[in-house]
Amino acid sequence: MSPRVLIADDHPPTRAGVRLALERGGFTVCAEAWTADGAIEQAVREEPDVCLLDIHMPGSGIAAAGVIADRVPRTAIVMLTVSQEDEDLFDALKAGAAGYLLKTTNPDRLPNALQGVLQGEAALPRALVMRVLTEFRRRPQRRRLPGKVGLQDLTAREWEVLELLAEGLTTAEIANKLFISRATVRTHIASTLRKLSAPDREAAVAVLKELDAPAS
Repeated sequence: MSPRVLIADDHPPTRAGVRLALERGGFTVCAEAWTADGAIEQAVREEPDVCLLDIHMPGSGIAAAGVIADRVPRTAIVMLTVSQEDEDLFDALKAGAAGYLLKTTNPDRLPNALQGVLQGEAALPRALVMRVLTEFRRRPQRRRLPGKVGLQDLTAREWEVLELLAEGLTTAEIANKLFISRATVRTHIASTLRKLSAPDREAAVAVLKELDAPAS
């Protein structure tokens, strides 16, 4: 059975070209959309193997990626865009994208790239790989915390949520920033409180601030 893919882009000629390339490569295009809301609706209904999303379609492809990753977790998400901006790249990856392909990519290479994603590989142009590595190296190495019970057990997403709580963001604001649902934010907060044995959000934030405080 051929892999099923959803194509979401507000430029009809682009959708037509991508569809042709993917069908030649053995994929079945099960749905098309031109807005973020349409992409979410089609993804929930069709549960495709892959969602190929344009970043700058109406409603934001990155926002759609976050919702689809939350509501259809078995679906792989790949962005197809003209943008090489770091902010778009990292926001897409945070939203749950497993690939970030440029529209300058040879269409004949798209099927192989998506097959790789379905086999657990990331799809990134070589020019963007170094940016991801650089960003990773910049991150504080907080997960190696001997003696800090619970902190070393937090997932990357739980760290993000905890740090945003420390900045004073509300559940809704965190959901918007990370392109995930409010329910998912609450799930991450509950897991964080459990791992830190913290009675509430304020106590969890206090643990993080204690970690950040300079040693006396």
